Amino acid sequence: MSKEYNLISDFDYRIIAAFFAGLDRQGPGDDAQTRRALSFIDGLPPRPRIADIGCGTGRQTAVLASALDGPVTAVDLLPEMIEGLHRRMETEGRTEQVTGIVASMLSLPFAEASFDLLWAEGSIYNIGFEKGLTQWRRFLKPDGFIAVTECSWLSSARPDEMEFFRDNFPEIDDISGKIRCMERAGYRPVAHFILPDSCWTENYYAPAAARAREFLATYDDAPLARHFVERLEEEIEQYRRYGRRYGYVFYIGQRTE
Repeated sequence: MSKEYNLISDFDYRIIAAFFAGLDRQGPGDDAQTRRALSFIDGLPPRPRIADIGCGTGRQTAVLASALDGPVTAVDLLPEMIEGLHRRMETEGRTEQVTGIVASMLSLPFAEASFDLLWAEGSIYNIGFEKGLTQWRRFLKPDGFIAVTECSWLSSARPDEMEFFRDNFPEIDDISGKIRCMERAGYRPVAHFILPDSCWTENYYAPAAARAREFLATYDDAPLARHFVERLEEEIEQYRRYGRRYGYVFYIGQRTE
């Protein structure tokens, strides 16, 4: 594959939006794991203010809104994702509770100390783990919480071919390294846990592979669409080969003063 199209983020946003808007989830995850992460957070007010950063079409947003019954601001760079979020919230009957905003996580339109909880499943890598934790901290109220998923090494054994990981997960580190990073960024680590394999294989990659066939037919197997699907297939193959050595870890922290 051409190096030009090695990363998902290298593609035209129209291609990214067209593909991922057709998926229920835009990355590995599971409703039960979202609720599990919430179970470690103790001390939120009765109706906490929540921001879901990089929300996609809002699968986890709906879980947050249902579990916490507070106002949720959901943010994504792609208008198509926010349109999908709005459709989901209409179905869920939560249009008054959840507000969708098109914005970049690099320049979030929030006032300081606005939220009790910041959430980012499968999205913080777009800005960088440490950079995201550091920059977003100011949007949290004192003693507020942050919960993110981040790709991490789960084993001391490294894959035989490291180019894919250097290109796609340049900040990948083991869990202890990520926890130290969270501490440097101004948080007290509260909990962490590894997402199960099913979050990748059943909930994300299986639907994505099925979507790829439909996607290619829609684009009449155009070269750019084919490159995009090849990139996805490469990612799936890497996980098939090395999924016991890396994965997503939920990291939950509390802002320290």
